[in-house]
Amino acid sequence: MSEPATEVTALDRHECKACGYVYEPTKGSSNVLAGTAFTDLPTKWRCPVCGAPKSQFINIGSEENPSGFQENLGFGLGVNTLTAQQKNLLIFGSLALGFLFFMSLYGLN
Repeated sequence: MSEPATEVTALDRHECKACGYVYEPTKGSSNVLAGTAFTDLPTKWRCPVCGAPKSQFINIGSEENPSGFQENLGFGLGVNTLTAQQKNLLIFGSLALGFLFFMSLYGLN
């Protein structure tokens, strides 16, 4: 399964894998001005909570986007990749088939 293409923007938040601290570019952090993108931080920058290096942070997207939406599209039984029309056909087709099975019970005597 291939990774979905996600667009990286300057306002993307990054979360420390060690302690869960979230660096928000709009707020900055200790000794970092607000509006500084994570990619613009110095390579020696460390997590202000636990001291983890910059490489221990993962991109969790901007605050406007739902967190993990692109990653979750790959989960489930493959229905997350279906179009709206395919989902409607699957749902209403299943209901019609269930109704036909139910009605066929009247044929049992």
